[in-house]
Amino acid sequence: MREQGAGTGRAVEEVFREEHGLLLATLVRRFGDLDLAEEVTAEAVEAALVRWPVDGVPSRPGAWLLTTARRKAVDRLRRDRAYAARLALLQVAADRAAPAPPPDTARELPDERLQLFFTCAHPALPAPARAALMLRCLAGLTTAETARAHLVPEATMAQRIVRAKKKIREARIPFRVPGADELPERLPGVLEVLYSVFTEGYAASSGPDLTRPDLAGEAIRLTRILHRLLPREREVTGLLALMLLVHARRAARTGPAGEPVLLADQDRGRWDHAMIAEGLALVPAALTGGPPGPYGVQAAIAALHDEAADVATTDWPQIVALYDVLSALAPSPVVAVNRAAAVAMRDGPEAGLALLDGLAGEQRLRGYQPYHAARADLLLRLERPDEAAAACRRALELAGTQPERARLRRMLDAAAPPGSPYCPSGGGDRPAAGDGLSGAAPPSRT
Repeated sequence: MREQGAGTGRAVEEVFREEHGLLLATLVRRFGDLDLAEEVTAEAVEAALVRWPVDGVPSRPGAWLLTTARRKAVDRLRRDRAYAARLALLQVAADRAAPAPPPDTARELPDERLQLFFTCAHPALPAPARAALMLRCLAGLTTAETARAHLVPEATMAQRIVRAKKKIREARIPFRVPGADELPERLPGVLEVLYSVFTEGYAASSGPDLTRPDLAGEAIRLTRILHRLLPREREVTGLLALMLLVHARRAARTGPAGEPVLLADQDRGRWDHAMIAEGLALVPAALTGGPPGPYGVQAAIAALHDEAADVATTDWPQIVALYDVLSALAPSPVVAVNRAAAVAMRDGPEAGLALLDGLAGEQRLRGYQPYHAARADLLLRLERPDEAAAACRRALELAGTQPERARLRRMLDAAAPPGSPYCPSGGGDRPAAGDGLSGAAPPSRT
């Protein structure tokens, strides 16, 4: 019986992970209240944990959960007439404010999760709240898991989520898909949230581990959903391709002790080649049918890395050319750092260093650890140990994760080993050039 209960618990968890976003979105659309939808969803899951071990897992578990949650919501509203009346007024106001979508759009956007995507990423909400709501409501993470994802105490995250829900309620932010005229303005905000979640998983900002594979995996899962809902949006396709092509290297990016393994030293046989194939298949759609977008261009850069047999045979001229395109589409100091790293691979370390030194006045880069680490690496390669050590010390001050600090300490030892002259081959940990993650992630070392 214990084994049966454990199996049922796993079944509920799997269904909850898969169906949670759709279930919540359907309930929000029906009742117009995020808190109520979350509460009755939780009650439905509790009911499943009681009933399924006795009755067996239903053939359509998602439908069972939805029916149960709806009944519980109706029961609650019958008990609390004042609450029901308030919800009804809010729903009427929201319906009046929401324009009816044209027939073509309605056919293309059949899933109510899309409404929740745009609600969670509404520009009226602060950026941290957008990502928190998306993980909480669409990925189905608990408040504690969401807090760990954002590296804040659980109480802080709980307050952040409560304030975000209150903002949605008081500002009467509608649970709807933006109209065709609004979509170009609103979609980038949704993609930005997904990208930021993935980037934190790809390169954790702090903590004991270099990466957060669970967080990156959730970002990919949500982006897959969005891609299914908006298959014709090229930047959605580009973002999914980018995530897949980068995440495919995860098994080779760290060593046995969790230490960083740089791109030049990775065993490419450990890359997930099925995931790479999936990402590569998406790139043409992201780049054709109109001017390319930033995510599509970054996906193309990542594709060139994944297609190469090794760093030496990577098409660096094409990568630099793509960074030129990206710099025109989405100019930023971080993109410039990635481009400089690629130029260093194409034209040599002196050319790359000249570009990095030209960025020294950029305020944003003063606290950007990968910039200082990239300078330290190129200075090492040019046999300028004193300057390399200074840059490395600054990067070490800014490093957030323990594995990255350990890597930088090894680089610092190579630049200025105690009691011995500088040896240019010491350390051997050198960043590779940008792999397409140019928004918040470091120049692609891994």
